[in-house]
Amino acid sequence: MSTEVPAGGDPVERLEELLRRLEQARGRLEAAGDPEQAVEVLGELSELAREVQAEIERARREGPDAVA
Repeated sequence: MSTEVPAGGDPVERLEELLRRLEQARGRLEAAGDPEQAVEVLGELSELAREVQAEIERARREGPDAVA
């Protein structure tokens, strides 16, 4: 279910998309009925964490005014 966040565009929009995906994954984790499903969602959360880190690095490269 992983959808890549577009590389271009507004940094705030990219971060909002990641937040939306994080909230969806959290909801699925809370509703997980079995351990296998929970492990799958945790894997998605791990991937989201990597994407968030990439956005942080991108914001640092773009400068302090990149994220309002």
